[in-house]
Amino acid sequence: MRRALTFDDVALVPKFNNIDSRTEPELTTWLLKDVKVSCPIMPANMESVISKKMVPTIMEFGTMPIMHRFGSIEDRLDWCERWGNDIMLSWGTNNIPELIKFLDSRVAIPNVCLDVAHGHSKAMEKAIKTIKDTLPDVKILAGNICTNQAAHDLCLWGADGIKVGIGPGAACTTRAVTGFGVPQFTAIQDCAVTAGVFKVPVMADGGIRDSRDIVLALAAGASTVMVGKLFAATNESGAEKGMRGDVQKGIAIEELRAIYRGQASKAFQDDLRGGLKEGTVPEGEEMSIPVTGSARDLMLELMGGIRSGLTYGGARSIKELQNKAEFMRVTSNYCMESSVRK
Repeated sequence: MRRALTFDDVALVPKFNNIDSRTEPELTTWLLKDVKVSCPIMPANMESVISKKMVPTIMEFGTMPIMHRFGSIEDRLDWCERWGNDIMLSWGTNNIPELIKFLDSRVAIPNVCLDVAHGHSKAMEKAIKTIKDTLPDVKILAGNICTNQAAHDLCLWGADGIKVGIGPGAACTTRAVTGFGVPQFTAIQDCAVTAGVFKVPVMADGGIRDSRDIVLALAAGASTVMVGKLFAATNESGAEKGMRGDVQKGIAIEELRAIYRGQASKAFQDDLRGGLKEGTVPEGEEMSIPVTGSARDLMLELMGGIRSGLTYGGARSIKELQNKAEFMRVTSNYCMESSVRK
């Protein structure tokens, strides 16, 4: 039986540093084949995360927002008219002819994220090949997957980028419900090695709690990292927000909170998909989280953490970090030792 690891199981070993300032490292990276972005951080393509209000901030940092799958045709038209091919559209593997018709009618054709819970499938193969046969210039980010065999197949079918992560998201219960999934650190490593043979970039999707996890994901081989809960907690997110009263030491407190939910949650299915199909169960949950501030401040915080991480790795770029990365297995005591203790 093979052993697999998640972010809390590993640490990076510091390397000789000849970088004068933590502002020096360059964060430019590959999002897709032939598509570069200036920052590796991508807000999750979830309806409680990405929003029109967030898009300008994300673009300010040189990355490419990905619209969630469940927007109306009117919403998709609006996104395309506002931002053209500077965004990506999300789509499932069903109704690909409708997607092709939509794309073919655009002057500026956006790239596409084919986004399903289990992307290593016959439906994904057919969807990628149909799009590529009809509109070969459209770039496709395909997922989600978590094995080297899946990475091999998606790249072979024509994917220009692959999205890795089954079950690590904060609002995802897939592993608890089904027993399936690969710990995220190992999933990234495995998929990156295989995708690298095809020169296809990997996006790590799920399990990110802070800049440390982003640095580990990048060092493990990801070119970009998708972040959900942290962005759901920003002012600009698509999450429903409201004040919640609390009582602390006899003082009434009101706190602005956001509703973050997995797209396989019962609440999401009931609201946007007409409820769960008979015989199926939710694979996600809804949660109330404190609103933390602006998306811009979050981007600056995470990017600062990544640049600092690169200096500890003696790296001026993400690729150099990957080339120099040395990982060490750690116990749960490492995380305790690494946290603030009072």
